[in-house]
Amino acid sequence: MKTSFQDLISSETPTVIDFFATWCGPCRMVTPILEDLKADMGEQVRVYKIDVDQNPGLAAQYNVRSVPTLMIFKNGKLQWRQAGVQSKATLKNVIASIQ
Repeated sequence: MKTSFQDLISSETPTVIDFFATWCGPCRMVTPILEDLKADMGEQVRVYKIDVDQNPGLAAQYNVRSVPTLMIFKNGKLQWRQAGVQSKATLKNVIASIQ
């Protein structure tokens, strides 16, 4: 079953979306940060990676101009967005503030 982007972001659980590209060095730095975040927070957060080269329409819809761009959604609404590598502590603080 293919899940739509709207389905991914409509959860009551804060959902981190990582817009990335396979050729992007800083994007590779984000992956272990997000894995640590998910390991620490478990069911309190959902994490998805979106390859901008595979999903150019979605990247354009959300005005992704540089990668990595991280966004956090809750109940289908964008709560936070930031381009560039973010620390796990920053992401945890943002998630805590929107729960």
